[in-house]
Amino acid sequence: MRRAEVLPGKPFPLGATYDGNGVNFAVFSEHAKKVEVCLFDPTDPKKETRRFPLLETTNHVFHGYMPGLHAGALYGLRVHGPYEPKKGLRFNPHKLLVDPYARALHGQVDPKAPIHGYVHGGKEEDLVMDTQDDAWGVPKAVILADGFDWENDKRPEIPWHKTVLYELHVKGFSKLNPRMPEHLRGTYAGLAHPASIEHLKKLGVTSVELLPIHAFMDEPFLTQKGRSNYWGYNTLGFFAPDARYCASGSLGEQVAEFKGMVKLLHRAGIEVILDVVYNHTCEGNHLGPTLSFKGLDASAYYRLSEKDPRYFMDFTGCGNSWNATHPYALKLIADSLRYWVEVMHVDGFRFDLATTLGRDRHGYDTRAAFFQILHQDPVLSRVKLIAEPWDVGDYGYQVGNFPVLWSEWNGKYRDTMRRYWKGDDRQAAEIGSRLTGSSDLFALSGRKPTASVNFVTAHDGFTLHDLVTYSQKHNEANGEENRDGANDNHAWNCGVEGETPDPKVNALREQQKRNFLASLFLSQGVPMLVAGDEMGRTQKGNNNAYCQDNELSWVNWELNEQQRQLLDFTTRIIKLRREQPVLSKRRFFRGAHIWDSELKDLAWFRPDGKEMKREDWEKPYVRSLAFLLGGDAIATPDDEGHRIVGDTLLVLLNAHHEPITFMLPALEWGADWELVVDTAATGESLRTHTPAGGKVQAVGRSLVVLRRPATEWE
Repeated sequence: MRRAEVLPGKPFPLGATYDGNGVNFAVFSEHAKKVEVCLFDPTDPKKETRRFPLLETTNHVFHGYMPGLHAGALYGLRVHGPYEPKKGLRFNPHKLLVDPYARALHGQVDPKAPIHGYVHGGKEEDLVMDTQDDAWGVPKAVILADGFDWENDKRPEIPWHKTVLYELHVKGFSKLNPRMPEHLRGTYAGLAHPASIEHLKKLGVTSVELLPIHAFMDEPFLTQKGRSNYWGYNTLGFFAPDARYCASGSLGEQVAEFKGMVKLLHRAGIEVILDVVYNHTCEGNHLGPTLSFKGLDASAYYRLSEKDPRYFMDFTGCGNSWNATHPYALKLIADSLRYWVEVMHVDGFRFDLATTLGRDRHGYDTRAAFFQILHQDPVLSRVKLIAEPWDVGDYGYQVGNFPVLWSEWNGKYRDTMRRYWKGDDRQAAEIGSRLTGSSDLFALSGRKPTASVNFVTAHDGFTLHDLVTYSQKHNEANGEENRDGANDNHAWNCGVEGETPDPKVNALREQQKRNFLASLFLSQGVPMLVAGDEMGRTQKGNNNAYCQDNELSWVNWELNEQQRQLLDFTTRIIKLRREQPVLSKRRFFRGAHIWDSELKDLAWFRPDGKEMKREDWEKPYVRSLAFLLGGDAIATPDDEGHRIVGDTLLVLLNAHHEPITFMLPALEWGADWELVVDTAATGESLRTHTPAGGKVQAVGRSLVVLRRPATEWE
């Protein structure tokens, strides 16, 4: 009897799995009639060399085993079934599909190819199937063999309370760095180059948070304008690192280069956290292209309108929303995340528009299936999980309302810091909450201060330099007539819109930058710094540079004296945070004495040295206040169970435009205070001493930190 060319194979694991003798293929589709695998010539990826069906089906998984097929082969999928968009079915075998479980992709989507599943034209255009073959313009999946030597790689496992996040774009971070070979700039290898690691270590960050590195597609409307999707929030493959950031090639080499990057960063004690975009994909709405999920089973992978399944529900503003209520769509998320942890060794994830993933059929729910799956998973429940806790749907703003394992981007922190240092009224109570860990948002759910990821800027919005240089967005370079990007930025230009030679304005801007940075690293919670902010990077007022893959977005490493001073200040304030236990507390403040402490763990003071009362917090004009962090009132012991005793810090905040004189608290163990930070001064040496009960003047719009060493009162 003649042996079948394709053996039955197994329905697991999903994707293409090479075992040294052949490849097992397993593809999920609940409504498809037939699935075919198409092989392509690695030397000419447009040339299809072979096609075979997956004849076995188990639990909606089509599977088969091809003996003799080796690593390095290129493939795509063709899926047969009904083309009935009004029923949510969009099968079209004329369109080559990317395997959702592909570990690497070769090539990019060519927007000139007939990648749409329908014939263009007319109001009902998506109802007529297009029969043009688009394989020449679609990326091919690469079959991989795992042979990477991790050399006993160990995760840094930085505790949350010691974590300093650094958000960066793989390309933009090193693209202009002259201290590395040109061919490595803007790549995974460039991020792991000694010049990059030296900067990260000197700065004092513990964890890099990478903007999306999953394989993604540039939107056609951008490519038509000669632009591209620089940020990468337009995912095509959730398992595949994008080849655009690979220095060594794209036939799977990007996977090894990514692993090498992680290994070297880990060796330097730096964690790698991925910004992941599971809320939507690059296939858009009903008029978008058919590249993968839409052609495999649109009704399983996407949320479709219950009234009219022809249309996609959209909580993201990107055309579609991932169907986090379907078992296999949820399985893909979990399988992908687990792959990045177990195989690629990453240390955690930041979830873009995470509210979308927590939506069930009725709305956002902290007990949604997505959360349940991650919380019970023995791998994923132990890595860092960070939510961007909003989307654009109804009731989409969910800051403070994620489950216990999660930390969240604290948008209220960002807005409060901007308003306070801009000088807005009625910010005293808000600034008090945000500086001390936002217990009003996170304590009731059983979480700790580290649930709050504090930030003043992020990739989306103004850079720190632009936040103090522009009051209005200037996005003309995006080609959308300045309509894109947020209009309400709580930004203040210090009196002049844009760059100016005025030395007084520029001095105030530098001081405001230091105010923001000092506030960020003196706050309880997890600080996040954006790459380049420590060096005064500018986007010339563009607060939505998602399509600017050029020097407008890339980090500039050629620094002037002002920028070097800012870098030095940032390094010193991060060092201060690292050295002071009172700045990285693991529990919320009580405003009380702890054990036999002489001091309260937290006390707030008016400029006259008296403790603040309720009515003081409610006064609209209060812009000057101080808080004391008691170094002998730290509730949590160290890892060996010993009591932690650190320095006591007194922080003076003056967002008023005029100088304010603060009377220092007259403490029982009266002794001199040492001045360690003054955002109105640029010098590194600050050794001025002031006695307890003495006076310190904080100039207009400045922050001052005074220290009382622990050794003097232990």
